[in-house]
Amino acid sequence: MIKVEVANTFLVNMGKEFIILLRGADDDRSLPISIGQLEAQSIAIQLNQIPFPRPLTHDLFKNVLKKLDCKLVRTEICALVDETFYARLVLQFNNKLLEIDSRPSDAIAIALRLSSPIYVDEDVMDKAGVVIPDESSIEEDTKDEDTKAEEIELTPLEAHKRQLKKAINEERYEDAAKIRDEIAKMTKSN
Repeated sequence: MIKVEVANTFLVNMGKEFIILLRGADDDRSLPISIGQLEAQSIAIQLNQIPFPRPLTHDLFKNVLKKLDCKLVRTEICALVDETFYARLVLQFNNKLLEIDSRPSDAIAIALRLSSPIYVDEDVMDKAGVVIPDESSIEEDTKDEDTKAEEIELTPLEAHKRQLKKAINEERYEDAAKIRDEIAKMTKSN
C-alpha cells in the first residue's frame, strides 16, 4: 500500500466532472479519480475548513463513529475493475478490525474529516497512476522531448506516454484519463 494525500481537485469536461488527485510522498505517481459533484463539494468544504451550520452526510458519519467510539484506522483505494475504483474503510470497533466497502470519494471525504491516512493499493497505482512532473521541469522536459522526437521514431506506447504527459501539463485531465486507459490496454496486451 502507498500512503497518499489529496493533492488537488479539478473541474473538467466543461464543468461536468470533478477529478481528485491523490499523490504519495514517496512515489512519483499520482492517482486521478473521477468523483461526483456533491462528493467534490464535501471534500472541498473540508479541505478549506468551511464551517457549516448543520452536519453534511460525511460529517454525520463522522459524528456517528465518534459516538460509537469507533475509530477509522485508514482508508484504502483497493481495486480498479472495469475502470471503476473501489475503496474500503478499515474501522476499529470493540478491539476488532472491520472493513466496510465504500466509494473512493466518500471514503476520502470521511478520512479527511477524521484525519485518517489514505492508502492506494500498489496494483491500482500501477494500473492508473500517472507521473506529473513539477512545473520547473516541464519546460525543460518539453524542449528535450521535442529534440528527441526529431531524432528517433517513437513506438505507439512511447507516443501515448508523451501525449499523456502533455495532457497533464496542459491540465486536460479528461484527455489524460482516456490516454492512461489506452496505455493500460496496450501494456496489458503485451
